[in-house]
Amino acid sequence: MVETEHLPRRDETAVGHRWYPKFGGKGGNQAVSCARQGAAARFLGAVGQDDFGRFLTAGLIAGGVETQAVRVVAGAGSGMSVALQDKAGDYAATIVSGANALIDPAWLGDDALWSDVGLLILQNEVPEAVNLAAATEARRRGIRTVLNAAPFRPLSRQFAALIDILVVNAVEAEMMGAAEVCCLASACEAAQQLAARFDCVIVTAGSKGLAIWTSEDACLKIAADKVAVVSSHGAGDAFIGALGAALCQGATVAEASAAAAKAAARHVAGQGAAP
Repeated sequence: MVETEHLPRRDETAVGHRWYPKFGGKGGNQAVSCARQGAAARFLGAVGQDDFGRFLTAGLIAGGVETQAVRVVAGAGSGMSVALQDKAGDYAATIVSGANALIDPAWLGDDALWSDVGLLILQNEVPEAVNLAAATEARRRGIRTVLNAAPFRPLSRQFAALIDILVVNAVEAEMMGAAEVCCLASACEAAQQLAARFDCVIVTAGSKGLAIWTSEDACLKIAADKVAVVSSHGAGDAFIGALGAALCQGATVAEASAAAAKAAARHVAGQGAAP
């Protein structure tokens, strides 16, 4: 994490104030957020044989996440990101998947991995072949799948057909071909457009809130709580983890989304999603 006065423009070198290592990765943050909301979270991923991999695994354990399915890949570096945060709490980031790009889809066939699982949460920080294997196993076992389609990449029709709930932010929605999101009304429009391919779509719109489009062809808007922003970095992960926890605890998508929106608001106000 690098703190700077402002995010650099193209070809600009900005001067930072300080840098520090921070636990993260979308999946890791989401798993910790899920655990903090009272759900049992199990994480599947890969790390390298390096200090950063040990740091990441320790962060999962400290966050209450089960890590037996985290594998160490010999000869690979751990995944990481470089995130820049400005004085307003806004951020930009670049990720490197590292060992996560080497996850073997065959790992998903282990029955022990699926013991007592009520929900599968996926992100695009691992290859689609891995996500496809996971979603296929989940569908075979009657487990719902949530995809946080970040970072953006095109999805195959085969994989998209296995997604029960799609969650994207305004930028990702637009990159998937939906309308530009500038308010909750346009978030509803974007969610409706994406619902042509997915049963349930949640489009988050930052400080404005979120919109949900379901198979009942109805849009629900949920306004975000107004809070003083400390940092927006990881807010989406806080939302996804809390959404998953609430769904596992029996909430409807609408109820879970409302609870998740409050968790995200607490996060940007200073209560983080991860250690």
